[in-house]
Amino acid sequence: MSADKLPKAVKYENGELIFLDQTKLPLELVYEKQETLEQVYISIKQLKVRGAPAIGIAGAFGLLISMKNYLEKSVDEFFKTLKSNGEYLISSRPTAVNLSWAIKRVIKKAENSLNHTVEDIFKIIEQEAIDIYNEDKNICHNIGNYGEKLIFDGMGILTHCNAGALAVSELGTALAPIYKALDNGKKFRVYADETRPLLQGARLTSYELYSAGVDVTLICDNMAAYAMSKGLINMVIVGCDRVAANGDTANKIGTMNVAILAKHFNIPFYVACPSSTFDNMTLTGKDIVIEERDKKEVTHFSSCQTAPDDVKVLNPAFDVTPNELITGFITEYGIIKPPFVINLEKTLHKR
Repeated sequence: MSADKLPKAVKYENGELIFLDQTKLPLELVYEKQETLEQVYISIKQLKVRGAPAIGIAGAFGLLISMKNYLEKSVDEFFKTLKSNGEYLISSRPTAVNLSWAIKRVIKKAENSLNHTVEDIFKIIEQEAIDIYNEDKNICHNIGNYGEKLIFDGMGILTHCNAGALAVSELGTALAPIYKALDNGKKFRVYADETRPLLQGARLTSYELYSAGVDVTLICDNMAAYAMSKGLINMVIVGCDRVAANGDTANKIGTMNVAILAKHFNIPFYVACPSSTFDNMTLTGKDIVIEERDKKEVTHFSSCQTAPDDVKVLNPAFDVTPNELITGFITEYGIIKPPFVINLEKTLHKR
């Protein structure tokens, strides 16, 4: 299976919104039709659809389908409900900026179209959601094209969590350079961290890469230092959920560990992401709101309890990698190097 044949995380066909339930992977391929605002909220919250660009796309389409029952309302009531529904969806996962970015973009499009009928506004925001999806496809391919130049024969590449086709519209962010390098006939190895506590690396990344024909090796999170010390890792590529104005980057919990190790072993550490992930309203990583998730994700392994009933649990979904640990950002506009405060701002002006 090539990368472009991998299952799509979000599909919008004939006015119907469908999510691939990623909590069932890799053992089952289950698609769920999304019919209500609450269902979309729960799907995002429960990680049935996940990955910053994918939940942005899911949020845009989810907001759209939530308005189907308001086509007979006045323009004012339609728009008021649209904003309220958007705020509700944004609250499902506060750390990933793409969710709020995409939903606010749809709302802004509606706000600029209030001189139209409700039916026309619905069609306008439908096209906006479709545009967000199609733009993301192009962005992923551009990220792949720029990042592929960093990959050479014989390299070992480490990635953490899942930033592949399942996290976006198509191809991926962190995995896009890997797929492009594979298409170009390069010979290399990828090591995928399992990514506790929900095992997105084991369940999703290893599934994706193996299915696409990539030479992939799955390792436990606490094996990264060992692999680096043995010379197996020559580069790290991860995705991200939000980049502050100074370059501090929020990504799946455990990413900062990998970045610190890469610095110690003098291994380049790259973050692959669309420019929509850059948030110049968040000045530093200290200002990023970190989502805290249910304790059962830590006290249970699948359905098996692995800890005492009442033990205290700390379960942040993300950590923040300081900008000084990041070699560069691989974006649709090219590779951004330090100083990040200046160069990220320059990139924002291109959007």
